[in-house]
Amino acid sequence: MARRDNLHSRVVAWMKIILPLAALGILSTLFLISNTFDPNEALPMVDIDLQQRAQDQGATNATFAGVTQAGHQVTVQTVRSRPSPEDSRLFLAEDVTAAFLLNSGNSVNITSDRGEMNQHRNSASLSGNVHIDTSTGYVLTTELLTANFDELYAESPGPVEGTAPAGDLTAGRMVLRNNAETDQAHLLFTNGVKLIYQPQISEE
Repeated sequence: MARRDNLHSRVVAWMKIILPLAALGILSTLFLISNTFDPNEALPMVDIDLQQRAQDQGATNATFAGVTQAGHQVTVQTVRSRPSPEDSRLFLAEDVTAAFLLNSGNSVNITSDRGEMNQHRNSASLSGNVHIDTSTGYVLTTELLTANFDELYAESPGPVEGTAPAGDLTAGRMVLRNNAETDQAHLLFTNGVKLIYQPQISEE
């Protein structure tokens, strides 16, 4: 019985020595592994321009759709759009595509590099490589086009050039508007209109 007590006492005595040594060994290993840890850099500060972040808020691949007072369908798509930092009523857009599906069945497609849209007035100002393509055979380019989607009105205050069904066309101003009497959309060209007639060549 005494031998068992002595053995038990010896085991307990050795464990009192071994366990603390083992604990110290584990702790020293942890410190060796993390010897590059700097408590002062535990929470690094990131330099963030909050004002720039607020200005960069926006949407990608946004789509706006509606119907004019005459019933023509309008769809505007942008690759990227964001609120204007100067006027909260305006949205600044990049790579704009506008499509008009008219009651007559004809269509007008417009693309531009940039756009400024006013949702309160339901209007837009498109600029930069404005390209106009109609299903009636007009393919035109200009640098600026303003549009109102309530009444189907679009105007190029500056020069426009391209091709018409009859030939090459240049003009100082172009207007796309809805005719209230016929309820049809028309293209009007003014300010030095020049049309170079290109006769259609018969395939026969």
